[in-house]
Amino acid sequence: MTEPRFEGALVDLDGTVYLGDGLIPGADDAISALRDAGTAVLFLSNKAIDRRSVFSTKLNDLGVQADESAVINSASISATYLSNHHPDDAIFVIGEPPLSEELTERGLRLTEEPTETDVLLASMDRTFDYQTLTDALHAMDEAPAFLATNPDRTCPIQGGEIPDSAAIVGAIEGATGETLDRVLGKPSQTAVDAAAAALGVPLDRCLMIGDRIETDIRMGNRAGMTTVLVMSGVTDQETLEAAEDRPDYVLESIADVDQVLET
Repeated sequence: MTEPRFEGALVDLDGTVYLGDGLIPGADDAISALRDAGTAVLFLSNKAIDRRSVFSTKLNDLGVQADESAVINSASISATYLSNHHPDDAIFVIGEPPLSEELTERGLRLTEEPTETDVLLASMDRTFDYQTLTDALHAMDEAPAFLATNPDRTCPIQGGEIPDSAAIVGAIEGATGETLDRVLGKPSQTAVDAAAAALGVPLDRCLMIGDRIETDIRMGNRAGMTTVLVMSGVTDQETLEAAEDRPDYVLESIADVDQVLET
């Protein structure tokens, strides 16, 4: 049997496979084409406001077969990192319930008391308000590790974008005068390691397919992967031309992935 050109593919979700609640046309066939070519597919999202089971259910409902084990996101990556490096620390979470649920299920200790904080974990939070920012200010008085699930400035949705984790981090940095210690999701080495462990194949034999240059493409380039930028999400031509991180391939959408497989 002929060996596949690419043993694995990391595939972003929002803006790459779907946009909001709608499948990007041809994405289902593209994922099938990757699998038919012998390429193991792992979906990798920086979105921490949903559990992996939610992602897999959504993919299956849209016609893209995906078990929960085929999905990792910044929440699950954060849980693994914290389990390994801060297993007994009190974690103050600024984020939505699915993130806290992921951490709690891993046996991590969460706190709602800013003055008991060993780790401040910031993420996308659509209920973020002045009281939460005040809590973060007081939490930083304890000199905790200051971590973020992901660095995304915005999250693509149907009809536009909404603020993501970077907006929350920026507010905390502005209020406290402190700077972030570590990002756990794409494009960090933490995310690279998590993806490599989940895929189980050499990353130089893998594709990284996504719509965001500063996370998907940067991570793939750093890890020695073949990078594929799709123009179906947040990146426009002007942004692409100005970017320092260059993808190996640029496609209108993942529906055109056969152009990569056939090269």
